Amino acid sequence: MAGSFGELLREHRVAAGLSMGQLAKLIHYSKGYLSKIENDLKPPTPTVARLCDGVLDVGGRLIEAAMHGTPSLARRQVLVAGTMLGVGALAGSGLRPAPDAQVVAGMRTSFENLRALGLRTSPMVIIEPLKALQHTVHGMARENTGSLGTGLLRLAARLSEYTGWMSQEAGDEQAALWWTRQASELSRAAGDPDIASYSFVREAGIAFYRQDARSTINLAQQAQWIANAGSRVLALAARREAQGHALAGDRYAAESAFDRAVRLMDSAQPESPYPALGPSAPDPLELARGWALSDLGLNAEAAAVLDRQLALVPVTSRRTRARFGTRKALAQALSGDVDQSCRTLAATIDDAAHVDSATVRTDLRQLARTLGRWHNHPAVREVYPDLKRLLTHR
Repeated sequence: MAGSFGELLREHRVAAGLSMGQLAKLIHYSKGYLSKIENDLKPPTPTVARLCDGVLDVGGRLIEAAMHGTPSLARRQVLVAGTMLGVGALAGSGLRPAPDAQVVAGMRTSFENLRALGLRTSPMVIIEPLKALQHTVHGMARENTGSLGTGLLRLAARLSEYTGWMSQEAGDEQAALWWTRQASELSRAAGDPDIASYSFVREAGIAFYRQDARSTINLAQQAQWIANAGSRVLALAARREAQGHALAGDRYAAESAFDRAVRLMDSAQPESPYPALGPSAPDPLELARGWALSDLGLNAEAAAVLDRQLALVPVTSRRTRARFGTRKALAQALSGDVDQSCRTLAATIDDAAHVDSATVRTDLRQLARTLGRWHNHPAVREVYPDLKRLLTHR
């Protein structure tokens, strides 16, 4: 059994009948750089480990070896003690009149308007209005009982979940966890299994962007154990689980989870009057599949899937276009198609600048490092200054 990453890489490369030069050409890195990794003179980056794992088709063994000995990040952080249900009530004394159906509908409409803004602008524009609306709805829920109070709690829970997502997009992981867990508390009070399940999906998403595959999988699986959760939410949970398996290099488990997600999504019922949970892309499962293929090191295939799916995303969905456009450009660069990567990046930069996403910037930084290996390429020289400005001027 090979001990170090370099020994394991050599073992699988030789078993595949590839020379070091051939493998270097397939992953688009230099032979000298790969030699240092194989001889344990240089540690592998996660990207190199994934590319080698995908090319050699070894089911995540190289990815796991690259991460071996690195302490896992805590699966779930404890942020605050005590119940969260007491947080967010409005200051002041006296009860307000019970809102009628039109007032509640207006608040749902306000939320939908903020979510629409969230598709195309910086999270910093909408976080404070989201918090204010959530506090108002939560306060009214505390003042009313019966079906009215329950409905307001459900809306407050959805507002908390989305505020958590925008906090993550703003780069504030602690706030993202706080709001996500408040959504979970509110969902239990409202008896809303969808939010209870989706709160785990959101936490899995936070772990996913930390590159913590094990926590991503575990949290996404917990989301699927919530009794009575709707098929759409369960599909999104299976989607996130699939992404976690891809992050771990397990293609079979990823494909199985994606297949389960498709079956669940096909059986989903029409949406309730409350704002829909999760992404608004036309086909969020296929977009995620494209992303997962890249994590598995299958970047040419990933770029083809993302190209097809991005053509279906409306121009108003800047956040989705920025996220998956960047991932498509990265997949193209990692597959060696530098010219196409630069064209994709040039078409994506404006969207990325508008949405000001901390999670998108993670991929943009990796893309900058990848394209930097072709710094003398004409297309890279043309687009690189705009990419650098996007990453340094915020």
